[in-house]
Amino acid sequence: MKQVYLDYQSAKPVDPRVVEGMKPYFSEKYGNPSALHSIGDEGTEALEESRKTIARFINADEDEIIFTSGATEAINLGIIGYALKNQKKGNHIIISEIEHISIHNIAKHLERSGFEISKVPVDQFGRVNLRKLEQRITDKTILISVGYASNEIGTIQPIREIGKLAEEKGVAFHSDAVAAEGLLPIDVKRDGIHLMALSSNDIYGPKGVGVLYMRKKFRVNPLIIGGGQEQGLRSGSEDVPGIVGMSLAAELMQKEMPKEVKRFTSYRDRMIRQILEEIPDSHLNGHPTERLASNTHVRFDGIEGESILLSFKDRGIAISTGSACTSKTLEPSHTLIATGLLHEEAHGSLQITTGRFNTDQDIDSVLEFVPEIVTRLRELSPIYKSN
Repeated sequence: MKQVYLDYQSAKPVDPRVVEGMKPYFSEKYGNPSALHSIGDEGTEALEESRKTIARFINADEDEIIFTSGATEAINLGIIGYALKNQKKGNHIIISEIEHISIHNIAKHLERSGFEISKVPVDQFGRVNLRKLEQRITDKTILISVGYASNEIGTIQPIREIGKLAEEKGVAFHSDAVAAEGLLPIDVKRDGIHLMALSSNDIYGPKGVGVLYMRKKFRVNPLIIGGGQEQGLRSGSEDVPGIVGMSLAAELMQKEMPKEVKRFTSYRDRMIRQILEEIPDSHLNGHPTERLASNTHVRFDGIEGESILLSFKDRGIAISTGSACTSKTLEPSHTLIATGLLHEEAHGSLQITTGRFNTDQDIDSVLEFVPEIVTRLRELSPIYKSN
């Protein structure tokens, strides 16, 4: 059975060109950048060239790039590190209701440590309400964290407006840009972002590498203490092969983004149009136009997303019901509930995310099976209205 992969939001394969570029740094150019000999110099050169590449990718300065073990660590360093460094200025942090689960858990951790957390609501499409965001800012607010785009429903946030508001209020603005990187042209200066997390694997680089962008004059407390690498903010010998891989992936992504986004948009629009036209009682989750090119997120009345997922699995098609980071819980998506859906409505959702190695035939496969699967599951469902 041919396998069709349509879960690119949860993990992406490493581009073969990236793998080739990483190979010399495993066995030929293996020096530790902290070493003061010529072999160590090779590691230093690779590290700093990679830093420049990532900086160009988001229009930052190279000394604003801190390499980490992944986006989760970058988010922890950005939010917790900033909160601890600046708690004398205030103890209030604002996040959106649809942030990634890692940020919700960080918020809970900070609450237990004496910080006050406010959550700003979103509209029915998952867009942050700017008026309510402004209302939540107090003289104790030190940080706002809003993701660039939803990793689940694909809605793109009004980032520039949030950045402008944060600047006017003198509050730091943190953004988790993992879902958006490679699909939107990110410019931290234009967008008014002060702290931002990136992931290597989300741009077809290796897992286990990430970046915290930290604008000059904004400081964080280190969370990992050791030899003082990465400006003393992230100790531990840098993963040079992985960092080189991330920089190569970013370089390729910057060149190929316009062409890829155009192709993904055609896949997305075709799937949304055909599914909503052919299947009664089907709905689109997320914003109809301000959404990531790769994201198709739909729901079907009367059935559960897990049943659809397993039916596709039997046909060799890998898709998702939502964020892979929360897939082990039976609770409905906090993102969908925040948009106003009932629990039973949220449970019937399906997330299809496309990527670099998909073809028209992959989209054909999904569209061929969706009507049949939904019809069969509804016939078995005790909660579908016709039953």
